[in-house]
Amino acid sequence: MTVMRKASKTLLVLAGLSLAALVPFAQAAYAATVLSIGDGDTISVLERGQKLKVRLACIDAPETAQTPFGVASRNQLKALLPLGSTVSLRVQAVDRYGRSVAEVIGKGPINLAMVQSGQAFVYRQYLGSCDRGAYLAAERQAQAQRLGVWAVPGGITRPWEFRHGGAGHRSAGLVPASASSSAPVSSPQAAQPSGAKFACKQIGSFAKGLLTLPNFITLELHPKLGI
Repeated sequence: MTVMRKASKTLLVLAGLSLAALVPFAQAAYAATVLSIGDGDTISVLERGQKLKVRLACIDAPETAQTPFGVASRNQLKALLPLGSTVSLRVQAVDRYGRSVAEVIGKGPINLAMVQSGQAFVYRQYLGSCDRGAYLAAERQAQAQRLGVWAVPGGITRPWEFRHGGAGHRSAGLVPASASSSAPVSSPQAAQPSGAKFACKQIGSFAKGLLTLPNFITLELHPKLGI
């Protein structure tokens, strides 16, 4: 019984130490100076003499390649966080890239302001450490007003989909019609290879084809070869 009591006390002490280590990290706010803006949800700051890359928590902004929305999102963040301005960081975690994941406070909550202006989506998968109700309400309001990423019905391709090759789901939200229509269009004939095509059965064998055909001729493999 005495051994069990000692073990229980040890577990309680360890649990208390673990909680004590976690809570200050989640609640601490550090003053920092803005050095640069990466994109709509990434900044670099100088904090206690150390340069840090900060990923804004609980939001996901369009990628730069999501023209013109990525650039618009970055410009909005630059307007909210002028270089040299002082901010507070409510650090929540460090991601796998070594970035501090934080809520950034300038003249107000910057992360939330990006959602309110329609320049970022709520990142529901990582929303646990933020005010869920406030973020979702801000997103609904931006969507109702068709601000930023909501200018396209249903919103543009979500950044997390875009990064995994899902751009086709809402391709209309990536490039405006005026931009896409100006791109040069090649004729179907120009897209075809210039060499003649032969099936292997027409030239005897695959090996014979390689020996007898010039380099500029495209060889069409026969499906029965399984190559």
